[in-house]
Amino acid sequence: MTKSSQFRELLERPRTARLVGCRDALTALLIEEAGFDGLWASSFEISASRGLPDLGLLTMSELLEASSHANQATGLPLLADCDTGFGGKINVVRTVQQFEAADIAGVCFEDKMFPKRNSFLRGGQDLEAAEEFAGRIEAGVRARRSPDFTVVARVEALIAGAGLDEALRRAHLYADAGADAILIHSKKSTPTEIVEFLQAWRARTPVVVVPTTYPHWDLAEAQAAGVSMVIYANQTLRASVSAMRDVLGEIRLHGGTGAVEGSITSMKELFGLTRVSRWEEWSA
Repeated sequence: MTKSSQFRELLERPRTARLVGCRDALTALLIEEAGFDGLWASSFEISASRGLPDLGLLTMSELLEASSHANQATGLPLLADCDTGFGGKINVVRTVQQFEAADIAGVCFEDKMFPKRNSFLRGGQDLEAAEEFAGRIEAGVRARRSPDFTVVARVEALIAGAGLDEALRRAHLYADAGADAILIHSKKSTPTEIVEFLQAWRARTPVVVVPTTYPHWDLAEAQAAGVSMVIYANQTLRASVSAMRDVLGEIRLHGGTGAVEGSITSMKELFGLTRVSRWEEWSA
């Protein structure tokens, strides 16, 4: 089974699938070890790992390289966060071709103007004309070689404050253009507007959500509401920053690493995670 067909199966099964955001291969290995269903190559995490804000600064090749490293490290299917598509229709076409050729399971494009701003930044969000974005989704769908390769259309109307009716209008246009799934995004502290969207959408396509700002909506509730896939998009990055700050503070305070050695991962564990023994067998 290809990774694209694995991902398609996750989208279409009755049980809600769980993806986790990653920025590199090591994070992907940990996500697989924890038993999640798939990977989300997060442009936010990949940008941050390069010391950059999530403002559409990554090029297609940078995101493809990071996504490919994560994808090759595990057997999990990966959905790549491709921001606004890196340009016009022809850029979306090339993005689909390149990511599909790299055995990545699917791509997600959002309907904001380039350069995009992270959805949770203060200030306004500029949406692209829905008809223009639908045209780019249609071009991306036509460009793929396998119908299993997934194209997800991310609707940012709720993020931009445009309301439920506009979110539904856009989602229907994108589904008409061939989008395999709709990612409906919200920055409210509760899932109320997501639930309203799901009720009105009536499962026309699978729906993906990213519950960053409404984290207490658990998997069972999301499944009951009709969510096909949940993405925990940035928690691994946020956890690693907190942990590294704590450890660095302890080392600086105590003048050595003795105080932290008992609470950090051992070298032996890292050798196991990176499969040193397998590589040594091949080199023998």
